[in-house]
Order: sequence, then C-alpha cells, then structure tokens
Amino acid sequence: MNKTRLCTVISLAFLMSACDTGPESPRGFSLPVGDAARGEMVFQEFNCKSCHAVKGKEGNTESDAEVPIVLGGKVSRVKTYAELVTSVINPSHRLAKGYPEEMVQEGGQSKMPNFNSVMTVAQLADLVAFLQPHYELQPYEPTYYPSFY
Repeated sequence: MNKTRLCTVISLAFLMSACDTGPESPRGFSLPVGDAARGEMVFQEFNCKSCHAVKGKEGNTESDAEVPIVLGGKVSRVKTYAELVTSVINPSHRLAKGYPEEMVQEGGQSKMPNFNSVMTVAQLADLVAFLQPHYELQPYEPTYYPSFY
C-alpha cells in the first residue's frame, strides 16, 4: 500500500472513530419500542391534527388545517426513527418544505409548539411508532438517456 493511501485510510479511520465518541455522541441512544395504537392516541391528545394530516390515515387523524402539513407518504429516502424523534423534540431542526414559508415558520423558527415539557418519553416513542409506517420509500428510477443505450 502506498504512503498516500495509507495516510488516507488512517485519517478516515481516525475521523470515523472521533465522530462516535465523547459526551455529545448519539452512540448508544435508543428510546423504548413504541406502540402505534397508543401513538395514534398521542397524535389526537396533543392535537397534532390542528396542523398535520397523516398520509393514508382517515378518521381521527384528518387535519383541521386549511392546508395541512402532511406526514407520511412516498419519500425518496428512508425516514429514520431518529429523524422523526428529532422532528418532534426540535421542530425547528428541519422545517417542512413545499409549503408557504409563513405557514410553517415565524422568524426562522417552526410554528410547531415544543412539547418537551409535557410529552413523556413513552408518548414520544408511541407517536414515532405510529408515524413511521406511514412513510413509503419510493424506489429510485434512473433517468433514461436514449443516446447512451
């Protein structure tokens, strides 16, 4: 192995290990397994439907909003458990795209209330267990370029 390649491999190994240690590392963090049926009740209890609708779910999860922010549906990449948890506990982390700015944010911050002081960890785990199955990974379809085939 040449010297440059060896240095690159060592540097990458060092960087990868550095990302996984220290007091700020998410390594080892895991919430208890949630219950989707209870999560649907959490969705109702915290009045999530005042702004959100759940794709493919009728009834108690239909939104009261004029233009609801839709949760679930077809996505181009997997919506991870961690992303959903982060969206609930830190709504300004990633603002909804495809909606008028004034509808989802105020002063660069999400209009979604922060539930951290009122929602239990069990309720959070249940809510995420309810939401996650409503995301459907849409298979990647490569662009067809006739001149190259």
